[in-house]
Order: sequence, then C-alpha cells, then structure tokens
Amino acid sequence: MNRRDSLKALGLGTLSTTLLLDACKPKPVKKAAETPAAAQPQAQPQATDNNPGRQSWEIERDKQLLAQRFFTTQEMTAITILSDIIIPKDDVSGSASDAKVPDFIEFIAKDQPEHQVPLRGGLRWLDVQCLNRYNAIFADCKPEQRIELIDQIAYPNKAKPAMRQGVAFFNRMRDLVATGFFTSQMGMKDIGYAGNAPNPQWAGVPADVLKQYGFSSNS
Repeated sequence: MNRRDSLKALGLGTLSTTLLLDACKPKPVKKAAETPAAAQPQAQPQATDNNPGRQSWEIERDKQLLAQRFFTTQEMTAITILSDIIIPKDDVSGSASDAKVPDFIEFIAKDQPEHQVPLRGGLRWLDVQCLNRYNAIFADCKPEQRIELIDQIAYPNKAKPAMRQGVAFFNRMRDLVATGFFTSQMGMKDIGYAGNAPNPQWAGVPADVLKQYGFSSNS
C-alpha cells in the first residue's frame, strides 16, 4: 500500500476534516489515564507560544497534556510501525514517523479521550492476532508478517466478518495518521499546499476581468 493508495482509501476530504474540526473544540483538562507500570518515560515535545493567535489557557492546557503519557513504550513502537506502513517514506517526502505522527496520535489520545479505548484495544487485538499466527507480538513480527495481517483489515470491502474489529481499528488509525501527516509541514509540502500568502508582484485586476465587467484598464 503506497501513500497515494492510502489517500484514496481514506477519503481525506471527509474523515480527516471532521477529525480536525473536533480537535479544535475547547475541552476542559482531564486527568490522564494511569500509565501501566511497564511503560518507560519518554521525551515529550514542549508547548510553545510562538503562535500569536493562541490564548494563555490554550498554551497551559497543551503543556499539561504534553507532560502526561498515555501509551506505553511497546504501544508507541506498534503505532510507529503502523504509521509508516500507512504512509511510508517515498521519493517525495519522509514517512509518517519522520513527520512525528506517532507524537500527534499520543497527543490526540489525551486531547480526545474517546480515542483511548479503541486505540489501545486495537493494538492489543493486533498483538493477539500476531501471537496466534506468528507466535510474536505485532512489533516483533517480520515485516512481511505484519503486511500479511494488515492486508486483511486495510480494505473494508474485502475483509472477512471475523476481522471486523481489526477493520474498525485500522480505519481509525489511518484517519489519525493521514490527519497528522498532512497537517505537518512535511505533509503540506508533500501535496504542494502553500496556504494564504501575499503576492508582492500583484499588478492589479487582470484586463480581461475588467473588460468583462465593463471597465477599462485606464479607468
């Protein structure tokens, strides 16, 4: 599955737009779920106030969320592998993990706690499936074994009923990965999105437009 196939399967214009709108809704700070004892502390990105449009309470809330940890080290390893399966490195840009998509998913799981149970449950589902098939958890499987399993849940119309839980989990992961990647600097550059930018060489309204509305370039 290459990057372009991932976008076609995702339907980026509908699913990810909804996710982004939800992410913009202000929510009260919630206490993070207790991290399992096996988890090891990991370095956290720092919230900054280099965006002049943000209010102080938003910056403080981000600092609190970034100081917490939801996923274990083992879960983050699986998320990183999955992210790079969905959006691998190619000749245009880096992979999802190069764009720090796993960190984005970690943040979203804390910012929108409704993702926590489906994501953690899906990761465990993957491990159980891999243990039954390959006698190893997902992160410890060979690359071809991982792809063999992912191919059974990445295409909803072809998936067997018994794989329904895996399909739902992978749909959610694909949505989050694509949203995280294509809202990063790397992802926006990948699709050529420049955003709103001033044009210092603007020469006025084009002559054909003026003519269409009954004006002349000399008026």
